[in-house]
Amino acid sequence: VYRGSVKDFPGFDASQDAEALYNAMKGFGSDKEAILDLITSRSNKQRVEICQAYKSLYGKDLIADLKYELTGKFERLIVSLMRPPAYSDAKEIKDAIAGIGTDEKCLIEILASRTNQEIHNLVAAYKDAYERDLETDIIGDTSGHFKKMLVVLLQGTREEDDVVSEDLVEQDAKDLLEAGELKWGTDEAQFIYILGRRSKQHLRLVFDEYLKISGKPIERSIRGELSGDFEKLMLAVVKCIRSTAEYFAERLYKAMKGLGTRDNTLIRIMVSRSEIDMLDIREVFRTKYEKSLYNTIKEDTSGEYKKALLKLCGGDDDAAGEFFPEAAQVAYRMWELSAVAKVELRGTVQPTGSFNDDGDAQVLRKAMKGLGTDEGAIIEVVTQRSNAQRQQILKAYKAHYGRDLMADLKSELSGSLAKLILGLMLTPAQYDAKQLRKAVEGAGTDESILIEIMATRNNQEIAAINEAYQEAYHRRLEDDLSSDTSGHLKRILVSLALGNRDEGPENLTQAHEDAKKLADVSSNDSSDSLETRFLSILCTRSYPHLRRVFQEFIKMTNHDVEHAIRKRMSGDVRDAFLAIVRSVKNKPAFFADKLYKSMKGAGTDERTLTRIMISRSEIDLLNIRGEFIDLFDKSLHRMIEKDTSGDYCKALLALCGGED
Repeated sequence: VYRGSVKDFPGFDASQDAEALYNAMKGFGSDKEAILDLITSRSNKQRVEICQAYKSLYGKDLIADLKYELTGKFERLIVSLMRPPAYSDAKEIKDAIAGIGTDEKCLIEILASRTNQEIHNLVAAYKDAYERDLETDIIGDTSGHFKKMLVVLLQGTREEDDVVSEDLVEQDAKDLLEAGELKWGTDEAQFIYILGRRSKQHLRLVFDEYLKISGKPIERSIRGELSGDFEKLMLAVVKCIRSTAEYFAERLYKAMKGLGTRDNTLIRIMVSRSEIDMLDIREVFRTKYEKSLYNTIKEDTSGEYKKALLKLCGGDDDAAGEFFPEAAQVAYRMWELSAVAKVELRGTVQPTGSFNDDGDAQVLRKAMKGLGTDEGAIIEVVTQRSNAQRQQILKAYKAHYGRDLMADLKSELSGSLAKLILGLMLTPAQYDAKQLRKAVEGAGTDESILIEIMATRNNQEIAAINEAYQEAYHRRLEDDLSSDTSGHLKRILVSLALGNRDEGPENLTQAHEDAKKLADVSSNDSSDSLETRFLSILCTRSYPHLRRVFQEFIKMTNHDVEHAIRKRMSGDVRDAFLAIVRSVKNKPAFFADKLYKSMKGAGTDERTLTRIMISRSEIDLLNIRGEFIDLFDKSLHRMIEKDTSGDYCKALLALCGGED
């Protein structure tokens, strides 16, 4: 199936087009609109024929004339469209290595994403256009393992058979693990050989196997083991093997997000993918970034340049919200990974070995006695002990001094630091209970906190929260949730507050039935509303079972369940169901996303930041850190450092437990 956005123009006549272009450029000024319309609605093959017809009719070079008539980004885009794909790639690479400095990102993008045939065509086009050998030029311009991997990719000899040997898959996964994680130092040659030679089909299975045996995605190992341009190249190769469309969607997003637009990247991708997989890229873009590529380009560019890019994009997916197979496959693979991954959850705060509760109590008393407070000493003790150890310190403090440590801390500390330290001194259940109480008492209700806590805690945690709530406030959590929320949200929260989620394995027959219930849009019976059906399944089934349900859902509808929830629900109910789905898919990633949102942009949402750092520090904060750097290309440590200050920052970094 053709997945490009630009097709052959029906009733094409090269001479007629050549004449139209000649007239558009004749005389004073040029008719840019006419040039743009004509060139973006012809396929590359047709544009090449127009160039020949132009030369026959006028004895002039069309590309040279276009360069003369047009300027800036618009000129770069139009001229780029006129070249055959291989020559376009050759020109990009020539520009990337010509002159002082090398544009490594451009080399990485082209060589990591092209097929064997495209690489062979590129090498030939380079020789034809510049009378030079591409391999020699790249060797002269790069170094180290980065150079070696580029040379391997330049051979265009990746295996292409779809027959996969299971033994070899296991062997390769083991070899990669032994070459990196299990070795003192890294054996880069193994990475180069396996990632540079094996077929895409084979490597996808190797990556799944790697996750199974190491408990982490191959990308995270590459980040930890390799560095510099070599690391970036290997990550790009892995991304393209998993899904080329997803790789380009991400490159496009990064080219336009933030201040300024990376126009070279934008032009190169829009031109090179317009006749290959632009529809798939649009599709993945829409799923991943919750807005269409079309609208992103529209907001980020202007003038004729914008018009031409939008024509290459070929349509707005926000309009229809339509889904194609590629994104459904990507979504399906995500659930598959989520189902097989035996990820070991790890916190960042461990019990300290040589623990002495009375000694710690004395240190804390000394830090608070007399004039001034030694915040550093308090942070040092509280963040480096496990919660169980902190409970012992509370008792020892009372036994030693006849004083209440919580009350002393409260009077000595203030602001964000006080909230953080006092929060760490409560048991996890007391802390959650307190956050829930704060969210419901007073004038407004903070639904987002209720959703975050209730949707992500397991049965044991919920039971403990109920108990702590009753003890601290002499009322039932369920009653407070009932009186402070309403409608479907109330029913979801009350159901979750029972802590009654099934804990068994998946049941395939049942999963199929459940998916059918979720997918059924036609049912108009109000007692069996969509929300009720979602509630009865999402709030009661076990996580392993729900993963299967969501896979079945994609098979039936070609949509990820998240997409369906967004499309068919709104407000807090939508957010609550999304929180459950994301917890099932990848809980650490759900929290990584919340942490990122609490710090990005102007101002910091310290309440969320404090709450997540406290409540996940002994459960999965290490995993959250891993997901954070995978998702946002920067470490949690660095972001906290940039976004907070003083003792609060110091305490958060101590909980964070390291720089990735």
